[in-house]
Amino acid sequence: MKKLFLVRHAKSDWNNSILKDIERPLNDRGYSNANSISQHFTEIPELIITSPAVRAVSTALIFARNFNYNPSTILIKEELYETSIKEYLSVIRKTDNSVQSLMLFAHNPIISDVADLLTKTLPMEMPTCCMAGIQFNTYTWKDIKAGSGNLFLFDYPKKN
Repeated sequence: MKKLFLVRHAKSDWNNSILKDIERPLNDRGYSNANSISQHFTEIPELIITSPAVRAVSTALIFARNFNYNPSTILIKEELYETSIKEYLSVIRKTDNSVQSLMLFAHNPIISDVADLLTKTLPMEMPTCCMAGIQFNTYTWKDIKAGSGNLFLFDYPKKN
């Protein structure tokens, strides 16, 4: 069994118009929401992968801190920033099979599209700092395909 946790980055700050999109940090609510959601999550992933965007990396680091997960082992993948479903699936499918649980931090609309594609049961587009937990009845990441996942977790700050 494989478990995939897809996390949309927390709320970002739009106040500095000079910053490029990839450089936008989290705003105060984003920091608070990431801290809150990650503190009541009970399953610690074996591997964390994030988009290189500052807001995604920051969200991943907050989760890692609350999980006591070594931040130096977080992988940053360019394929998770301004790309497509195909690139997201490639990152997932290339994960080493010794990893049973994987957590990806990335962006809408693609992260919601991936969750919906894999489960066919996503209740709504993922809001900021939303976490979708998907379980697959397979032993290899490369076998993950459309509709093969079971959505067992869908949590976000305004839900609580």
